[in-house]
Amino acid sequence: MERLKIAIQKSGRLTEDSQNLFTECSIEIQDGKRQLLAPSPNFPIDLLYLRDDDIPQYIEDGIADVGILGENIYVESGASLRIAKRLGFAKCRLSLAVQRSEKYSGADFFQGKRIATTYPNIVKKYLAEKGISAEIHQISGSVEIAPNIGLADAICDIVSTGSTLMSNGLKEVETVMYSEALMVANQNLSAEKEQILQKLLFRIAAVETAKKNKYILLNAPNESISEICSILPGMKSPTILPLAKEGWSSLHSVVNEEVFWEVIDQLKEKGAQGILVVPIEKMIL
Repeated sequence: MERLKIAIQKSGRLTEDSQNLFTECSIEIQDGKRQLLAPSPNFPIDLLYLRDDDIPQYIEDGIADVGILGENIYVESGASLRIAKRLGFAKCRLSLAVQRSEKYSGADFFQGKRIATTYPNIVKKYLAEKGISAEIHQISGSVEIAPNIGLADAICDIVSTGSTLMSNGLKEVETVMYSEALMVANQNLSAEKEQILQKLLFRIAAVETAKKNKYILLNAPNESISEICSILPGMKSPTILPLAKEGWSSLHSVVNEEVFWEVIDQLKEKGAQGILVVPIEKMIL
């Protein structure tokens, strides 16, 4: 039986989130921190721990079948891969930043300037779209110190909170692109590997859906059930069970996280009591 080889970052901001994703999907992974290949004993996948910059090429060359990487790395690489799923974690942005002392009035500031970045392809395309010509210095690591040592007038780097920029006397002035973790795949997976990938995506979807919803249980007088049901549609309709106390019932349903507190307020107004809220581990629609 074939096994799906999935490349993830060996160390960095995506590593823990990627590992947690497999754990949430009930997929066991043997410790791979000290080895390149880590097989799963209960699901037909093997994890390859690689440098994030190497992941696109490994997938395109067929050494790995699938990978989890930042959208910024995927776009910068230009690799011919398909996006299997947007994973929604590791969200950040790729931004241009200048020294805080600079009087910044707009993107024209970068005309003729020197910009240090790890993402030259993305920056060149962004500037070209703006009609701006600038000198790009490609460097890896510690991009934020470039202006302070006279290497560049500005930088383009990944920003999450902005604290690193601030501690280096920089300010964010333009957002080049937004990024999140992606699951990308080789364009030519075998039928068997594609089937494994779809099973994995099914599990991920069940976990994601569960995170967006809460399971609630409540007690309500029977005369309020109709109104409460209109508030609690659930997946199809609420489950209603009679209580030992005459004239009362227990209702069970699922509520989306986005409207949770609004729904709770409405339920209380309709006489709901003893409301219990339970997290959902997996949710299959």
